[in-house]
Amino acid sequence: MNYRFLGRSGLKVSALSFGSWVTFGDQIDEDRAAACMHAAYDAGVNFFDNAEAYSGGQSEVMMGNIIQDAGWTRSDLVLSTKIFWGGQGPNDQGLSRKHIIEGTEAALDRLQTDYVDLVFCHRPDVHTPIEETVRAMSFLIDQGMAFYWGTSEWSAEQIRHAYEIAQRLHLHPPLMEQPQYNMLHRDRVEHEFAPLYRDIGLGLTTWSPLKSGILTGKYNDGIPEGSRMDLEGYEWLRKRLESPEGQAQLEKVRQLTPIADRLECTTAQLAIAWCLQNPNVSTVITGASRPEQVEENMAALDVADRLTQETLREIEDILDNHPGGPENFRRNE
Repeated sequence: MNYRFLGRSGLKVSALSFGSWVTFGDQIDEDRAAACMHAAYDAGVNFFDNAEAYSGGQSEVMMGNIIQDAGWTRSDLVLSTKIFWGGQGPNDQGLSRKHIIEGTEAALDRLQTDYVDLVFCHRPDVHTPIEETVRAMSFLIDQGMAFYWGTSEWSAEQIRHAYEIAQRLHLHPPLMEQPQYNMLHRDRVEHEFAPLYRDIGLGLTTWSPLKSGILTGKYNDGIPEGSRMDLEGYEWLRKRLESPEGQAQLEKVRQLTPIADRLECTTAQLAIAWCLQNPNVSTVITGASRPEQVEENMAALDVADRLTQETLREIEDILDNHPGGPENFRRNE
């Protein structure tokens, strides 16, 4: 396993990490989840990602139980939660000081830990002043409930605003953002956020490297029974796949298959390895419903070492979605 600094901090996270979204409590039970986490840990993963919204909090309960049963040393782990959707009550959602503090306390109880290493604002809250949110997140750090705080799916403007408020008030600024990033979704990471890497040292813990499974190739010939897009509650993903845009994306995946075959890897491994080429990505969050999938995902590290400039240019020709811009990163250069 390779370890990268999280933005401009001294914290090191595994280049590939493990997240529980969709799977824990929705697709798999605690025994299967434990097998997946053990496979990730044995491969050197130290960052395990979670959120209060995942399976209504059950995902955090499962992860907490697994960690306790495993007896892993807490200092060897980097754990996260994300705060925004905590329940149905009028103050159980959003980024008010009340929900940030109470939501984090509840998450710590479910995870059976005194602190999380990372706490994220799961989405921007248009109803709460950013200053209130910044003060509350900084309070969590001062109280030892979290070590670093960041955002998820915020715009560059919102992140910069939060950072400037923190600087002005001598509070802890946001360190990291958790955006979607993959071959088919890349503009925000490669273009919009580009100035923030330099100006504030923003780190990235990116999610959905396989675009909800599209980049695995398993949907090339239809939607398999039992797959994520076959699950109740994920009809929106299925509709997106069946749209003209989704079908165009599938055609690109089919064209990537020969490249994966040449590299003797799966399309999924190629997609994850591609994400690892971005030097601004601190860690790529992977998910799995079986330990064999974890092992397959971890093998993407070796694939990343075999990606040449020529192969990357070939991939760019197929994707045809380069965001451009003078501050865009350059792979392997």
